[in-house]
Amino acid sequence: MAVAPAFAVSGAALGGATRAPRPTGCGERRRGAELPSRSLVFGRKCSCFPRAVRAGGSGMRTAAASGEVVIPEGENDGLTSSDDSVLYKSDELEVPVIDGESTTGVGREVKIESSESRHDAGEADAEALNKMAIESATEEKPRDVPRPSDGQKIYQIDPMLQGFKYHLEYRYSLYRRIRSDIDLYEGGLEAFSRSYEKFGFNRSAEGVTYREWAPGAHSAALVGDFNNWDPNADHMSKNEFGVWEIFLPNNADGSSPIPHGSRVKVRMDTPSGIKDSIPAWIKYSLQAPGEIPYNGIYYDPPEEEKYVFKHPQPKRPKSLRIYETHVGMSSPEPKINTYVNFRDEVLPRIKRLGYNAVQIMAIQEHSYYGSFGYHVTNFFAPSSRFGTPEDLKSLIDRAHELGLLVLMDVVHSHASSNTLDGLNGFDGTDTHYFHSGTRGYHWMWDSRLFNYGNWEVLRFLLSNARWWLEEYKFDGYRFDGVTSMMYTHHGLQVTFTGNYNEYFGFATDVDAVVYLMLVNDLIHGLYPEAVTIGEDVSGMPTFALPLQDGGVGFDYRMHMAVADKWIELLKESDQAWKMGDIVHSLTNRRWLEKCVTYAESHDQALVGDKTIAFWLMDKDMYDFMSLDRPSTPTIDRGIALHKMIRLITMGLGGEGYLNFMGNEFGHPEWIDFPRGPQRLPSGKFIPGNNNSYDKCRRRFDLGDAEYLRYRGMQEFDQEMQHLEEKYGFMTSDHQYISRKHEEDKVIVFEKGDLVFVFNFHWNNSYFDYRVGCLKPGKYKVALDSDAGLFGGFGRIHHAAEHFTTDCSHDNRPHSFSVYTPSRTCVVYAPVE
Repeated sequence: MAVAPAFAVSGAALGGATRAPRPTGCGERRRGAELPSRSLVFGRKCSCFPRAVRAGGSGMRTAAASGEVVIPEGENDGLTSSDDSVLYKSDELEVPVIDGESTTGVGREVKIESSESRHDAGEADAEALNKMAIESATEEKPRDVPRPSDGQKIYQIDPMLQGFKYHLEYRYSLYRRIRSDIDLYEGGLEAFSRSYEKFGFNRSAEGVTYREWAPGAHSAALVGDFNNWDPNADHMSKNEFGVWEIFLPNNADGSSPIPHGSRVKVRMDTPSGIKDSIPAWIKYSLQAPGEIPYNGIYYDPPEEEKYVFKHPQPKRPKSLRIYETHVGMSSPEPKINTYVNFRDEVLPRIKRLGYNAVQIMAIQEHSYYGSFGYHVTNFFAPSSRFGTPEDLKSLIDRAHELGLLVLMDVVHSHASSNTLDGLNGFDGTDTHYFHSGTRGYHWMWDSRLFNYGNWEVLRFLLSNARWWLEEYKFDGYRFDGVTSMMYTHHGLQVTFTGNYNEYFGFATDVDAVVYLMLVNDLIHGLYPEAVTIGEDVSGMPTFALPLQDGGVGFDYRMHMAVADKWIELLKESDQAWKMGDIVHSLTNRRWLEKCVTYAESHDQALVGDKTIAFWLMDKDMYDFMSLDRPSTPTIDRGIALHKMIRLITMGLGGEGYLNFMGNEFGHPEWIDFPRGPQRLPSGKFIPGNNNSYDKCRRRFDLGDAEYLRYRGMQEFDQEMQHLEEKYGFMTSDHQYISRKHEEDKVIVFEKGDLVFVFNFHWNNSYFDYRVGCLKPGKYKVALDSDAGLFGGFGRIHHAAEHFTTDCSHDNRPHSFSVYTPSRTCVVYAPVE
């Protein structure tokens, strides 16, 4: 988020460049920090379940309300490392017990099998999956997580890691120890991650049970519409581990004691005073019209109102082509869009454009709309601004019908500092889910930082990761802010040069890295087809290597250096661009660690930054994008380079590609969320925009208009996606860069059977330009950025056939001649 990553190719450390942080970026460097000690102490009374928690105060407000809210329509595996006796003083971990069970309430042994003997166990609920439609198409999902291996393969992959083996062995043994303890005390990772079946509200045949972990509270009572907000009506009892509980029996007629859709909160006497809090495990929360605070909503609709999934989840594609979206601002109209409209209007567009995955931001409930969804207040609740949970389920099911994966932009790196609606100060203390003091506060994001060494935090976050995959059928995650998690300096004001000491030293938050290992272990163990992508700017080695090999376990790393590089280049004339520099930036990534790359991020679309299109064309976009008037040199250059940047990024940048909605056609407007004026603590006054939604939308109509030049840019992006679908060049085993000619400004490379020719020269076009290739035979144009359909000048003859000769060229065994016009990119495919 804050700096460009440093990567290593075949074990060689390479440097990166500094990047300016974004408002939701990483945090400040702490010098002199020690290697974080484990908070998860294995003793008789461990600090994970404190009897007393140091009080912290942040001015808790009390909120009470009355009335009713109508929901809008619409065992231990015995695994120890050789130095465990040095690393740990393990005696017996005392775990909270409820009704004779662990707090997960599972109370049964879960068999943990090796990967060789892992089997699929148990079909999913036939009713929930609509057996008639998809029983034959849906594979059974394993309900256990494979036992950890020795994690030694990383040293074969990258021998340079041998010098940091102590750190890596400590990390992996900590991961295995926690896995062992979860197996022993919680019935296994599978059961542990279903803690939402015990915590929060859970309905049984007899009534409703509500449980909450709030060790700092002195008393607690459940209040809401169902008891007229009477704090004396439903007092909760607290066990020795800080878990509060209450059981409400059914009404005399058998109906639920809490009506579906009614408002609920937990009123607690805390070290900071009396406060009403939205339950931490709430499944839905809502802001009533005219009110500032949100209310927790008891969400338990009748069976006939529950959405039933009808379509199987697609298989994970070999090449990921991701369309990144934000539901609220996905309408051409200046309004907050809905899940339903997104389902009906945006999903078909994504499919038509040729993308095979949609990544959705801002799903977890966030009280502040302008946070872009990154200041999460209610982690288990989908944002109510866009509709109901059932609406979201219908959206995901429709995407699956279209063959699209649905990835969620999940935020486990931090939480909103909001004390009224979120987790911050939930039980009146500063140390509940978070680190205390400055370590628990991200000064740049104004948010709280989780204590990943706390048992209950692990329970909460792992269950949260399970919840969205299980309940909503998401196909995976893009984990936000992972760099901030993995280092105590959070990546701010740090330049990662590729020196391994930067990754495996005193600044590394081992607890956080181990959490990431656990969550990847969980996801890939229970959902083998699920995708995990980590937003890491540092280039942490082993980040995208499997857990069994000793890695962190992500499927992909976000290759953030590429977008940063384009910003750097766009600040100067393209005449100064170095072809070798561009190629190096695109290919500088770690061996065997897959990347998702992008030409520009959603950050660049926000007010205060610039998209690629704006960097290239600026104000000319307002006056010269209509086809009924002459273009300008600025527009011609901008459109040409926009297409070239996108294709070369997809061609060389990684095994996956991502585009933020609207950028495919060069969206002319920035994003400005509705906001009022504010005065910062420093006294600085920041004007608002009169709470306008005018810039908080996407003008898809511009990309569709046949009379505008945006259409050509969109058509090119679409054909680029379809070309990748046909040839799968992003994940091809064959890649060879044969030419990086600085004088000609030409780059030639092969991906699979395709030959890519880029001429970045601003003026020179080359006739009979010889390009090398591996495969002999006849080649024809497969994609041409200069085609008239794409807003080009039509200088390439598509019917021309190019025959190879045995004349070697650029260290290639064969070659053929082409015409390569200035500022164009052409892809040639062999003709059988």
